[in-house]
Amino acid sequence: MFSAITYTDRRTALAESLSEGIVFLPGNGNLGINYSANHYHFRQDSNFLYFVGIDRPGLAATIDVATGHTILYGDEYTMDDIVWTGPVVSIPEQGEYAGIVETRPMSSLAGDLADRKIHFTPPYRAERTLWISELLGLSPKAVKEKVSEDLIKAIVKLRSIKTQEEVNQIQVAVQLTCNMHHIAMVTAQPGLLEAHVNAGVRHQAMISNSLPSFPVIFTHNGQTLHNHSYANTLESGRMALCDCGGQSPMYYAGDMTRTFPVDPKFTEQQKNVYNIVLNAQKSAVAALKPGYLFKDAHLLAATKITEGLKDLGLMKGNVDEAVKAGAHALFFPHGLGHMMGLDVHDMEDLGEDYVGYDKEVQRSKQFGLAFLRLGRALQAGFVLTVEPGIYFIPDLIDQWKANGTNADFLNFDEIEKYRDFGGIRIEDDYLISENGPMLFVEPFTKTVEEIEELRQY
Repeated sequence: MFSAITYTDRRTALAESLSEGIVFLPGNGNLGINYSANHYHFRQDSNFLYFVGIDRPGLAATIDVATGHTILYGDEYTMDDIVWTGPVVSIPEQGEYAGIVETRPMSSLAGDLADRKIHFTPPYRAERTLWISELLGLSPKAVKEKVSEDLIKAIVKLRSIKTQEEVNQIQVAVQLTCNMHHIAMVTAQPGLLEAHVNAGVRHQAMISNSLPSFPVIFTHNGQTLHNHSYANTLESGRMALCDCGGQSPMYYAGDMTRTFPVDPKFTEQQKNVYNIVLNAQKSAVAALKPGYLFKDAHLLAATKITEGLKDLGLMKGNVDEAVKAGAHALFFPHGLGHMMGLDVHDMEDLGEDYVGYDKEVQRSKQFGLAFLRLGRALQAGFVLTVEPGIYFIPDLIDQWKANGTNADFLNFDEIEKYRDFGGIRIEDDYLISENGPMLFVEPFTKTVEEIEELRQY
């Protein structure tokens, strides 16, 4: 945990952002895999971690907006529990670590919430929806309708700007992420199962007494953006894509992607496509600064990708018009990046449009651009990813070709030559400072030359 004053200051700032009522912060409980005693690895709710910091199941907290007074709710473990868990710090002691002096049993929570204006965030687990439903006397459907938009906006405003102590945690997570990627790059070779490499990547996190910050993506089918299957055998001639992240002891996330040939060296075709993606990333990163729209960084990357693919003969026509029409999205169908912090897609449970957009910048409905998670103007203190990519998705190619989608900008006959190419994504994590983007840790193996040097197995 951070110091008690950190959590006290956060709760005070939250209370001052609202006009009235009670903020209800439910912590997470254990979730059973196939029965209640066999549960998934516990992960505390990120908003509870941010404002309370206690990593223990079965807790909740309230903040009185008028006074800032916080109450921690929970039940002490019984001896029947302790014989399975071992000794556990008492709830009042844990409350002291978070700067909370008053604790109450969970049985008093419903009465304390009765007849008060309650602020809570969107529940993302069914059991939480049912719990809030019972506590507040609402139908499960009505729970979602009663979510506090004021609370969402207040939390987004606070959590978007990372303090130095948070940056330090993210630094730890990103360094672990680099170590995980190193294992992937030195392990992968033709004939190995993707699962073999995935195991090594996860092992690197686990021997650091950590876990991946999200399910590892390691595949030679990089054209599938979130491919979590590890059943394929790595084949010579293909590209391997690894998208993974470690997490710090306090759950701050890292998130990086590297793509490299299954063979020791790139083919000429692979090198050409790879360098287009790398140039797109470098160009987008160079433009980042406070006040700059991340949407514009996305469109800049799309322009660089379009220029590169036009040089290869896969696209044609006016580059600016092609990007405006969304023709590049055949190859680059996702957004350039997202906010990162306690969640790898930071605060996504609160709603992407609250996190990544505002009154000045609205989400597009155009294919590809619609998937951009962050579009608004950057601020000093934002932590985000930059991850352009080029993918050859056979089903999408067939659909666009059959429908004549953006045919004025696409050379489908040339695109067919890349049909089985797969995909390439390059992703790094940046802190936005007053002077521009700052890369977390030293640059990790990324150029063609650096990758080929490391890939000499």
